[in-house]
Parts: sequence; structure tokens; C-alpha cells
Amino acid sequence: MLELILGGARSGKSRLAEKLASDSGLAVTYIATSQALDGEMNQRIVHHRARRPADWGLVEEPLALLRVLHEQAAAERCLLVDCLTLWLTNLLMLEDEARLAAERDALLAGVAELPGRIILVSNETGLGVVPLGELTRRYVDEAGWLHQALAERSQRVLFCVAGLPMLLKGAPL
Repeated sequence: MLELILGGARSGKSRLAEKLASDSGLAVTYIATSQALDGEMNQRIVHHRARRPADWGLVEEPLALLRVLHEQAAAERCLLVDCLTLWLTNLLMLEDEARLAAERDALLAGVAELPGRIILVSNETGLGVVPLGELTRRYVDEAGWLHQALAERSQRVLFCVAGLPMLLKGAPL
């Protein structure tokens, strides 16, 4: 089962994803896409780590997401990816359009075919003011297109606001 959880910053989307993973009854592997590039991001990572159960597996992968999903996916496992927009940012910062396109296209081509339960978390960035600057506008565009394509492939899509999930597609919680 493929699930996509969208929401703004501090909307409760990661907490919801972690609850769904815990409640799944499956072995859980958390796939982290962030990189501790500064002190603030390091604090966010520490906060997320402290919240996760000790028996969950962890794979840190900022770029080659589908490769890790293929390596980790199994019928008896739940993979939780947090988060796609950090993954997208990592690829955008490479300034290698071919790598971004290859990784995105690979994810879209292969994610729906993976065994087990896959929970994808991502920031919905397209609800606010149109950002200034070419890179930030491209980021919002790329995230929006990625979310639309993943929502098509997902069995369930949730949008989280103020810690409350809203069902957009699929079976209710």
C-alpha cells in the first residue's frame, strides 16, 4: 500500500505518519532524507530521532531514494519516508537537472510496485504566496508536480492541518 501524507510545516504530518507506521503491526524502517547542514536542521533531526521507537530501522539517504526503497521494501515491512520535499531540495541543490529528472522519474516509475506498506511524507508548499526568486519558484513547481504524480499512484492521500488529518483519497483512517 502506498500512502502520501501532505501538510505544512509543523502540521502534524510526521507524527501522523509515525502513528500509522506504529499501528501497522509491521516492522518499520524510517528513511530520512534530511542532512544536518546547520545547527537548526541538526536540532530538527534530534527531535525526530527522539520521537521514534528504538526498534525501528533507520536509513539515511538524501538522494537515491528509489534505490533505498527497493533495498528495504518487503511484504512484512512498513517504510516511512520523511520527507520528500527535503529530498527534492537536496536534488535541486546539486544543480544537475539530469540527476533530478532521473531520480524523480525513477521514483514515480517504481514506487507503486514496491511490496509492503510505503508511507511518504511531504510539505505542501503551494498554498502560500508565490515565492520570489527562480530557485524557490522552481522548488514549489517541482514539489507540486511530484505531489500530483504521487497522489495518482497512491491508494491513500491525507492532508494534515493543525494535527488533524483530512482524507483526500482512499480508505478512511
